Amino acid sequence: MLTTKQLLDIETLQKECEAYDHLQLKLNWEMLRNRVTDQLDFLHYENDELVAFLGLYAFGSTVEVCGMVKPSERRKEHFSRLFQLGMATAKEMSFKKILLNAPASSTEAQAFLTKHGAIYGFSEHQMKWKEKNLEEVKGFTLRQANTDDLDMRVRLSVEAFGLSKEDALADALALESRIDGDEDTEMFMIDVNEETVGKIRVKRENGESWIYGFSILPTHQGKGIGRKVLAKVVKEQSESGHSVHLEVETKNAHALRLYESIGFQVVHAQDYYTY
Repeated sequence: MLTTKQLLDIETLQKECEAYDHLQLKLNWEMLRNRVTDQLDFLHYENDELVAFLGLYAFGSTVEVCGMVKPSERRKEHFSRLFQLGMATAKEMSFKKILLNAPASSTEAQAFLTKHGAIYGFSEHQMKWKEKNLEEVKGFTLRQANTDDLDMRVRLSVEAFGLSKEDALADALALESRIDGDEDTEMFMIDVNEETVGKIRVKRENGESWIYGFSILPTHQGKGIGRKVLAKVVKEQSESGHSVHLEVETKNAHALRLYESIGFQVVHAQDYYTY
């Protein structure tokens, strides 16, 4: 579990690195703030100042890795040491897949990952909604998810995202533990004609609403349900005064086109490498 001071130090370092490099890091703050172990985060201090950080983020049998180094402390092997510790921990915890995450515009990160034998896998776009008129929609119901929806949430992750059932269940249970009692996060199930066909999660923080885990069963795709749900959620979040954001893999061309049709535009990109 990270202390309040450590979380503040990580946030301070992130802001400095992003301002210096003109990019955006993906540090999965929802997970950082809800750590239940101290085995997944690696911090290096110099004179009581955090100068390097590496975090491991477990998603079932896959672990994602992201880190940063204070600009004035680079090329001093700080990150290399944290990286070695992180990879050793990932091996000890028997993750089946390691994904290294870096901003697409960071040539230094690309060089580091290539040097260590990482292979580019895919990119993920971070998108922001640009205000436009959205029509009123109907033909579906959004309801708060409950414990009885666990099996359907797992099924959606398997059929819509291609996760294994084991990973989908682990992700669903981990998510429940993180958002339990979090009034700024809502998990909705999507019902059509009294049948559950999808899910969508909304996380609000610092004036931003982020959409996660949006999925529709393959048997119900292509019927306009996804576009209607997205339009309703975006409209509600925007009218409540929040800017609206989401993430999508570049290889998911259908989803990318759907989001663009609603009014989302790409603002940042993250590259993922297999280690």
